[in-house]
Amino acid sequence: MPAVRDYYEILAIDREASQREVKAAYRKLAVRFHPDRNPGDKQAEEKFKEAAEAYAVLSDTDKRARYDRFGHRAVAGGGFSGFDPTVFGDFSDILGDFFGFGFGDMFGRGRRAGTGQPGADLRYELHIELEKAAFGAEETLEIPRLETCPDCSGSGSAAGAKAESCQACAGQGQVRFTQGFFTVARTCPQCGGEGRVVTNPCGGCRGEGRVERRRKIQVKIPAGVDNGTRLRLTGEGEHGRRGGPTGDLYVDIGVEPHEVFLREGPHVLSELELAFPQAVLGAEVEVETLHGSEKLSVPPGTRDGTRFQLKGKGIEQLNGFGKGDHVVVARLSVPHPKNLTDEQLDLLRDLAELEGVEVKEGRRVLDRVKDLFG
Repeated sequence: MPAVRDYYEILAIDREASQREVKAAYRKLAVRFHPDRNPGDKQAEEKFKEAAEAYAVLSDTDKRARYDRFGHRAVAGGGFSGFDPTVFGDFSDILGDFFGFGFGDMFGRGRRAGTGQPGADLRYELHIELEKAAFGAEETLEIPRLETCPDCSGSGSAAGAKAESCQACAGQGQVRFTQGFFTVARTCPQCGGEGRVVTNPCGGCRGEGRVERRRKIQVKIPAGVDNGTRLRLTGEGEHGRRGGPTGDLYVDIGVEPHEVFLREGPHVLSELELAFPQAVLGAEVEVETLHGSEKLSVPPGTRDGTRFQLKGKGIEQLNGFGKGDHVVVARLSVPHPKNLTDEQLDLLRDLAELEGVEVKEGRRVLDRVKDLFG
């Protein structure tokens, strides 16, 4: 019997190598010596088997600990003893579909004959107004989807006819072939894994078992949704084939911009224009919120950009933590001189003189004469 090489030597790693390093070393050797890349090369095939055996031990914490302590006798009695199919549960993320077959179909773990194909999930983009996002709403969606054919009840066969067993896979839904030293089971391409073939197709669906329909679906939009919120409607996707499960419908929410309000999460912002006298002397004003009109007291000396908070007048939160606030941002309104009367302009000039500030346009000479002579 030939001597069994050290597993660490096979993978060319240190005994202190991490699991990530073990996996990376194995992948490198698997890609290099895989039988598909080396057809007919027995030496490459043996190296591939050797690397797989080393990985099967060193990737398992318990097996690796026993191997480190007692050597080959503790894990396999020495030599390659064949593949345990459970080992390949971890190989799919190492080799993926690199060599042209999926590991999900290996060793007979693919879809069984007669189980039907699941229906596809569907996605719908729904754009709504801010008010509907804030308070919730109910919308009617018109969805095109594949549904079970009513003429044949999804069998795909005409009335009185039955599907025949697939000759390519003998009704098993899978075909097996040898790839290197693997025995691989793949979904039968002839029948799509159903194990049977429709020979006398239904006229309504042409043997597909499904027909396209436009279906109106009611969807309840909960209060508090925002851009990017996804709603899942279970069982509202496409119908499966041959009795397969129905897919789901995913509704992606988009909230339209509002003309007045700006949203920041659960909070709503709006601007309030204040005239100069209101900002200086204070005022009682009304502001519009999503919940209606609210009175707001503006204190004397309010500056531009001052924020006022109306508690609980924002948007309800989806996580159930109550409503946000409505934030009012004060904006000082500065009118253009062309929009002011002469009297208003004179009052502003008088104020400038009292304040002792320079302005571009002083009081007119005629006005000064009028004041001088009464």
